[in-house]
Amino acid sequence: MGSERIKPGPGQESVWDYPRPPRIEPSTKHIVVSFHGQIIAETQRAYRVLETSHPPVYYIPKEDVNPGFLRNAVGKRTFCEWKGPAVYFDIVVGERSSKAAAWSYPQPAPAFRALRDCLAFYPSRVDECRVDGEVVEAQPGDFYGGWITQDVVGPFKGLPGTLGW
Repeated sequence: MGSERIKPGPGQESVWDYPRPPRIEPSTKHIVVSFHGQIIAETQRAYRVLETSHPPVYYIPKEDVNPGFLRNAVGKRTFCEWKGPAVYFDIVVGERSSKAAAWSYPQPAPAFRALRDCLAFYPSRVDECRVDGEVVEAQPGDFYGGWITQDVVGPFKGLPGTLGW
């Protein structure tokens, strides 16, 4: 693993107990994504995707995302071995923008069908993400979009040298 698994305390989860392939589960936690003084997304109907070594990624239903701030990210596409092909969105608020700050799976693999009409946001590419009022810390690195809160412990994949975990 590269470093020792942190033992979870009361009310915490270890990302090393998350499965591979990932698990998807509904969440009723209050999720808020903000950028340049605007609420980009807000919901209590998110899905959490839980994958070994990764903090949870929250997927927000499109109905709970303000579409006026999203633009298709030209030329940005990726493929997840579990979820399928992803498309990306820039966030634009006034004169400020954030490139490829959100992504979606328009045609996810059958096991992740619930994510079809949802978007996920990189905490590192917006001003703030909150889970039940707690400000989220972004997963290290620029590839993964996990949301670190006080109720998850690592170590987390994403820093240099962790790709092979």
